[in-house]
Amino acid sequence: MKLAANFQFTGDPAKLSSQIRDLEAAGVDVVVTPEIYGFDLVSTLGYLAGQTTTVELMPGIMPLYSRSPALIAQTAATIDALSGGRFILGLGTSGPQVIEGWHGVPYRKPIGTTRDVIEICRKVWARERVEHDGAAVTLPLPADQGTGLGKPLKFMHHPLRQDIPIVVASIGPKNVEMTAETADGWLPIFFVPDKFRDVWGDPLTAGQANRSADLGELMIFAGGMVAFGDGPDVTEAREGARMNAGFYVGGMGAKGKNFYNDLFKRYGWEEEAVKIQDLFLDGHRNEAMALIPDEYVDLVTLTGDEGRVRDRLQVYKEVGVTHFQIQQAGENPLQTIEKVKAWID
Repeated sequence: MKLAANFQFTGDPAKLSSQIRDLEAAGVDVVVTPEIYGFDLVSTLGYLAGQTTTVELMPGIMPLYSRSPALIAQTAATIDALSGGRFILGLGTSGPQVIEGWHGVPYRKPIGTTRDVIEICRKVWARERVEHDGAAVTLPLPADQGTGLGKPLKFMHHPLRQDIPIVVASIGPKNVEMTAETADGWLPIFFVPDKFRDVWGDPLTAGQANRSADLGELMIFAGGMVAFGDGPDVTEAREGARMNAGFYVGGMGAKGKNFYNDLFKRYGWEEEAVKIQDLFLDGHRNEAMALIPDEYVDLVTLTGDEGRVRDRLQVYKEVGVTHFQIQQAGENPLQTIEKVKAWID
C-alpha cells in the first residue's frame, strides 16, 4: 500500500508550505485536499507543485459541476506539467446543496456527467479534436443551444502525460459500478473494510467485468484516524470519526436526499441513520452525533496498541486498498505517519 494524507489550506501559505514539506519528508506518497466552498484547490495545488518534489498531488475532490469538462482537463494537464507528472485528478459530483446553493448550476445526471467528464478529459490529453455526444455533455454545443459557431478543437499544447490518473469519489451502487469500469481509482467515504463488500461488492464486480485491461488494477483510497495508546489521542481520534460521520449522515442533504445517510442504512445502521438525521435537522447536533454507533467508530479508527493498529492496517490491505488515507490525531502526527509508513511499505 501507498500512504495518502489529507490537508486543507486555511489561508496561511507559509504554514501550508511547511505542512506539506513535512508530510513529504515523512514519506507520504499522496496529499489530498478538498474543495467545498472555501479556498480554491486548483490554485492551492498549483502553488504546492512548486513547493514539493516527490509527493503526488490530488484534489479530493474537484466538483464536476464547478468547471466545464474541457477546463477540468486543462487544469489537470497544467498541474501535472507544473509538478513534473505528480498530479492525480480526483473527481466527484459533490451534492445538490453545494452545487446548486454555491455554484448555482443544476445537479443533474450525476453518473452520466461523471462518465462524460472522464471521456472528455482523456480525449483532451490525447490531443484529439474533441467531439462528444454523451448522456449529459455534448461538444461542440448543439446549434439550437447556442450560436451554432462552435467547432471541434484540440488542446493547443502537448500534455506531459496523456494518462493522468483519474480517481472518482462515488458511493451509490450505479456510480460505483461506473467508477470501477472507467476510472483509474475509487475514493469511497465512510469505508468500513469489514463490511464494504456487503455494500459495494456487487457494483465493483459488475464494473470491473467491463473494465479495459489498459486501465490496470483499480486503485482504492481509504483509511481512517490513527492514534496509539489509550489516552487523549485515542479519544480525539474516536470523537473525530464520530463527529465527521454525524455531520454527513445527519446534515449533508435533506430528507430522502442524503447520499451519506443512505450509505449508513446500507451498512445496516438503518434505525440510527433515521434518528441521527431527525435530530440533526431539528438543530440537535450533539445529540445526533452521539448516536453514531460505537461499532462504526471501532471499525473505522485504528487506535490502541501498536499490535491492533498493525492488524487493522492489514485488514485494509487484504480487502484491496492500495492507498491508505491516514488521518492522524495527537501532538506528534508526523511520528504517527512515519511509523505507519514503515509498516505498510
